[in-house]
Amino acid sequence: MSTEHYTVTGMTCEHCVRAVSQELGALPGVESVDVDLVPGGRSRVSVTAAQPLAAAQVAAAVDEAGYELA
Repeated sequence: MSTEHYTVTGMTCEHCVRAVSQELGALPGVESVDVDLVPGGRSRVSVTAAQPLAAAQVAAAVDEAGYELA
């Protein structure tokens, strides 16, 4: 197992949390996604996966949800 931490900007509410969690959770090997929401600031997102994820994969999933990695 590997847990990586990311900073995501633009999230403001639980809908944002669900959108990011859903997109990241759909990546191959992802076991769990935990979001520490900071409305309008830099939210911390922890992703636990069977193996480390490629940064481009994570950035694309966050972008698909409508947000950006900081």
